[in-house]
Parts: sequence; C-alpha cells; structure tokens
Amino acid sequence: MSNNLLTATASIQVLKPVAEVFEMIQNPQKGMVNFWINKSSGPFTEGAMLQWGFPEFDEQFPVRVGKVIDDELITFYWEAENGKEHEVKMAFADYKGSTVVTITESGEPNTPEGLKWAIGNTEGWANFCACLKAWAEHGINLRKGAFDYRFEG
Repeated sequence: MSNNLLTATASIQVLKPVAEVFEMIQNPQKGMVNFWINKSSGPFTEGAMLQWGFPEFDEQFPVRVGKVIDDELITFYWEAENGKEHEVKMAFADYKGSTVVTITESGEPNTPEGLKWAIGNTEGWANFCACLKAWAEHGINLRKGAFDYRFEG
C-alpha cells in the first residue's frame, strides 16, 4: 500500500443561500449547536482555539481554526483518536441560489486502519450534512437521540 493520506469526503445541497449556511457553521450559536455539537467556546475566526462539546460525550474537544474565507471556506484541525492531527475543510459554493457544502477530512495513511477511519469519517460527515440540511431547511434536529444506543448499556 502507498503512504498517501486518505480523505473522507461528503457533500450536500442545502436549499438556502450561501451566506445563511456559512453563518450556521461559522457562528456555532446560530446553527451547529442546534444540530451537531451542544457547546462551542466561540465562532470560527482564523487562529482561534475552540472547545467543542458533543451531546454524547462529557469531555471537550479542541478545534484549532485555520483559514476562514467568508461564504467560501472554513478549515480547522482536530485530533483523531490515534492522536494525529487532521485537517477538515468545509467549502461553500452557490448553486442556483442554494448552497453546496463539501467537507473533506484528511490525515490517515492508506493502511487497513486508515481505510477503517476513512469509511467511518465519511459516514460521520455524511451524517453532519444530513443534519445541517434538516436544520437549515426544516428546523429539525436529526442528531437528538440518534446515538444513544452506542453509549447505553
């Protein structure tokens, strides 16, 4: 196997203008805390170090913000379970007045463990996309109660 880094990718079209969808991500209090995370220490601003909380976990997760280009791109870095830092890119593009959001996360080598990571994180980012669309278009939080079964029992 080669040593190329694998990438998890997901995308979705949200029937809202780019500026509105971008703001739901850039300022978590305006969006992401309603459908993905339950806490953020602040908005995405270049160079910021954020702390995120997820409803299923007691611990906080550090997020280091990279580049932010209004209505176009947010990059951030966070630590994977194996301790490696991963880069996440969220790109926003207009499509006939709606928004195409494309998310890529990279950081794992092309190994059996890396392939398992790529599959799992592609699933996770696809879930994020579905949650974003449901919240943005209908005010529905798909994540609420979605993963209780993984932590009980």
